[in-house]
Amino acid sequence: MIASDKTSFDATGFRVWRIQIAMDLTGKLLSREQRLLFYGTTPPRLDSPSEIVERAAERLAERLLGRDVDAIVVYDIQDESGRTQVERPFPFTETVDPREFASLLRHLTGRPTITYKSLGNLDEIAWRAWMDESANDPGFRALSIVGRPTSGVTYELSLAKAIRLAVAHPSQIVVGGVAIAERHTEKRSEAARLLSKTVDGCSYFISQTVYTAESTRQMLSDYVRDCDKAGIEPRRIVLTFATCGRERTMHFLRWLGVNVPTEVARSILTSEAPAAKSIQVCRDNLCRILDHSYDLPLGINVESISLYKDEIEASIELADVLSEVLHA
Repeated sequence: MIASDKTSFDATGFRVWRIQIAMDLTGKLLSREQRLLFYGTTPPRLDSPSEIVERAAERLAERLLGRDVDAIVVYDIQDESGRTQVERPFPFTETVDPREFASLLRHLTGRPTITYKSLGNLDEIAWRAWMDESANDPGFRALSIVGRPTSGVTYELSLAKAIRLAVAHPSQIVVGGVAIAERHTEKRSEAARLLSKTVDGCSYFISQTVYTAESTRQMLSDYVRDCDKAGIEPRRIVLTFATCGRERTMHFLRWLGVNVPTEVARSILTSEAPAAKSIQVCRDNLCRILDHSYDLPLGINVESISLYKDEIEASIELADVLSEVLHA
């Protein structure tokens, strides 16, 4: 098992250290000076034996060893079958509680974590209880709240109210939201949604996977413009990228709602080394996005969306490549 040398502390010292790395992340998220690098992962299946969960965390710790990753993002996946009529390429399975997996990763890597939470059918009472329970972990300091995948349905607890309740919680966690450039159109402004979430209290946003630069550039520019008009300081936006080494993974990306242009998908899937080609595409997209100057703090999140070893290893390479671009 891999562990940071910090784990040699006694119980009190280790608790203080965990609080310290959480505070370090809080400062980084709120800073306008730093460009941050995150790595995103999904917890193992809910029915996984404890030794399998631990081994999954250990393997990730091994891959991230020596890399300058500011935080690990732990996703909370939900059944999104109501969002589209297209059949899901991978069957939906519940996972280990992201808070549990995040805690394990903090133990093994010494890095802070950002935990996602999908609201699902939670009402206000259940949401408050979930927040109270989460606050018992001193390392739980950053939360990304995800709304429901199905539009046009009224829920007892709205996304806006859930954000406001989390921001007001005594634990004083840093609350973030999701940015989806594909929703930024003439008919529906994602920039306006980001501004609304900013007003509700979101301190940062993590985007959906980026495979087209222009829509992201437009969303960022319009968000900064809208914030300027409202007299509000724009918050950090972390752009997510992912590798793709096979047709099934490409299908999954598109099923998730990621806009991968036909010519881009073809160039990746017909390449002799598809995963390497996807790294090149992601690098080019990031360079095109950064060609424009935005008056807001940015960051990069590299996510692993595949169970295939070659694509997972490619995601680590992608983190290295994009980190060089980000900090150039």
